[in-house]
Amino acid sequence: MDKIACLQMVSGPDVQANLQQAESLIEDAVAAGAKLIILPENFACMSIKDADKLKIMEAPGDGPIQAFLAKMANEHGIWLVGGSISLRTENPQRSRAAVLVFNSQGDLVARYDKMHLFDVNLPESDESYHESSTIEPGDEVVVVDTPFGRLGLCVCYDIRFPELFRLQLDKGMEILAVPSAFTAITGKAHWEALLTARAIENQCFVAAANQGGTHANGRSTYGHSMIIDPWGVILDRLPSASGIVIADIDRARLESTRKHFPAIKHRRLGGADAPR
Repeated sequence: MDKIACLQMVSGPDVQANLQQAESLIEDAVAAGAKLIILPENFACMSIKDADKLKIMEAPGDGPIQAFLAKMANEHGIWLVGGSISLRTENPQRSRAAVLVFNSQGDLVARYDKMHLFDVNLPESDESYHESSTIEPGDEVVVVDTPFGRLGLCVCYDIRFPELFRLQLDKGMEILAVPSAFTAITGKAHWEALLTARAIENQCFVAAANQGGTHANGRSTYGHSMIIDPWGVILDRLPSASGIVIADIDRARLESTRKHFPAIKHRRLGGADAPR
């Protein structure tokens, strides 16, 4: 039985310092037996201003952050989900928020670009987020084969849009990776409920790696990184600060849940057997 781990970080604007923190946590997860490791959204840079991310965006396939991910995967013989980082587009004023998956040889095997952008105002804290001002949305649903099961990819705000995960389910998704930087306010209200719902309705494992603390830009993220099984049971969680959560990927548990409680097969809307 293989183990999956999520890293929880409190990233700042210094890329090198963040990569050092990520490397230390990856080493901790490997020492604990993890074979699949997920990093949080913006793990390499939580910038002071949104536009600052444009200064560190990389060309696809080239750059120190991508090189770091490939090196970590290869050196430790792990599958690594690095999400998200800023990748260049044709528009120099907007990047893609990309999740990159590297196999145990350090090869890039999948990329998902964040589809739903966080353009919201939070009156409780007077916070405003307008990701679309610097980020270009993706439009591809991504599920990738891994030795641990079919892995679906998303980022943070995507978790509020269940139709995305039904499309992933139709592509065979068994594990859902959720790199995130969920805010403290929205996290307290919705984080656990959303993640648990996605696990239960899709009868899959959910592995959510969140940022978890107060950042240099003054914003606070919720933490509570967690791994949830296909019945909605939280297998491990970390309330705050940097660290790891880790759990077994029990394929027998997944297969038994889907066999004995065949809700996926009972779908009437969507899926191969939907009424026409």
